[in-house]
Amino acid sequence: MPIYPVILAGGNGTRLWPLSRGSYPKQYLSLTGEQSLLQQTAMRAAQLPDAVSPIVIANSEQRFLVTEQLRQADIEPLAVALEPVGRNTAPAIAVAALLALEDSPEALLLVLPSDHVISDCRAFTDAVGKASLAAQAGHLVTFGIRPTEPHTGYGYIARGAPLEGMQDVFAVDRFVEKPDMETASALLADGAYLWNGGMFMMKASACLEELRRCEPKLVAQAEMAWWHANRDGGYVFLDEMHFAACPRISLDHAVMERTDRAAVVVADRIGWSDIGSWSALADLAPADADNNVLLGDVVAEGVSRSYIRAEHRMIAAVGVDDLVIVETADAVLVARRDCVQDVRKIVDALNASGRGESVAHRRVVRPWGSFEGIDRGDRFQVKRIVVNPSAQLSLQMHHHRAEHWIVVKGTALVTNGTQQIMLSENQSTYIPVGTTHRLSNPGKIPLELIEVQSGAYLGEDDIVRLEDTYGRAPAG
Repeated sequence: MPIYPVILAGGNGTRLWPLSRGSYPKQYLSLTGEQSLLQQTAMRAAQLPDAVSPIVIANSEQRFLVTEQLRQADIEPLAVALEPVGRNTAPAIAVAALLALEDSPEALLLVLPSDHVISDCRAFTDAVGKASLAAQAGHLVTFGIRPTEPHTGYGYIARGAPLEGMQDVFAVDRFVEKPDMETASALLADGAYLWNGGMFMMKASACLEELRRCEPKLVAQAEMAWWHANRDGGYVFLDEMHFAACPRISLDHAVMERTDRAAVVVADRIGWSDIGSWSALADLAPADADNNVLLGDVVAEGVSRSYIRAEHRMIAAVGVDDLVIVETADAVLVARRDCVQDVRKIVDALNASGRGESVAHRRVVRPWGSFEGIDRGDRFQVKRIVVNPSAQLSLQMHHHRAEHWIVVKGTALVTNGTQQIMLSENQSTYIPVGTTHRLSNPGKIPLELIEVQSGAYLGEDDIVRLEDTYGRAPAG
């Protein structure tokens, strides 16, 4: 049977703040190698025997980020289904099952979170092969990891009887929610419990059968969101009204805990981590003689058992132990290693106060490139803009601000009112308030320029798009 990898990329990334943000969560970061976690997941799935192109489920606001990262990894997805709102994993997997069955009535789903690390691809392939046999026999299979410590951040799965004729595959006796430390210690001592790895394998048809039995409203609304979706190339824009009507529920709660067809494959050799905290990420990196992981421009004296990561500036640390210190362009996190699970409380506080640092980095990715805030004050701000080769911004105008553009690298083709002008390095132009304008890069190298905005209001919502290559301008 063909295997359809389903890559879940809709997470919002609160646990690795400040590196992971709402608009740029951890699956898009290169945390354990040159490729991002999303790219690693897609490339790992592509190597599986019988695997077809993946179905990716993502946040609609991150569609260009998803497709650009897949393009860089030379992965052509079967579809990128875009969620207008987050509804946890069960609705997303229901839509993936519908898309897979659209392509093949024999489809096997392999559901993979995009933000997990798996270090042993050969063992992963072996575990998928075992899960595939059980899934073809009608089981809904999850992947269990043999616990190495009493971890309170993972759910647990109790193994039941082994499935006849299948190696390392067991019936599921029960699921256990994330426990307290006393319960986690008891589960570890019992020996029959596995960490829930959050990955699944099942026939697409069996998935929908059990969802219809357990959550009929969810399937009905997911089908309507899929049926009424707008399709543009490989994008599937799910209908917002119907998808928002889906219950917010995980596949574990919706089906796996309620079905008599659940099975678990023991996959403890795959080198799995969900990187659920800065401490978990530190455990994946080689440490020095003082058990420190020091990344970037870090000077440490008398420091031990600490994870220190400098992205933009030097960090100097003296006489501290058991800390996590992470520096980005606009925020610094300092936490004890045993408190890093509480980082999400910082994100909640930032959200409650309306602070933008929980959502976006100073450098913001756009489909044409990126921009980064350099300075701002009363009635002005300065940005560094990078436009990819052959890319262009929308044809637009502003009601409240004027703009000055200074090219520092590459060549810019500028529409400025009724004029089109070509600018090279060290040349500039001025865009008055209310003037229609567009910036394009006709060259073969990235275009870099400095933009100085001035005016009474400088918000990103003062952009009136008239034409747009990326479908962001209003129709009509």
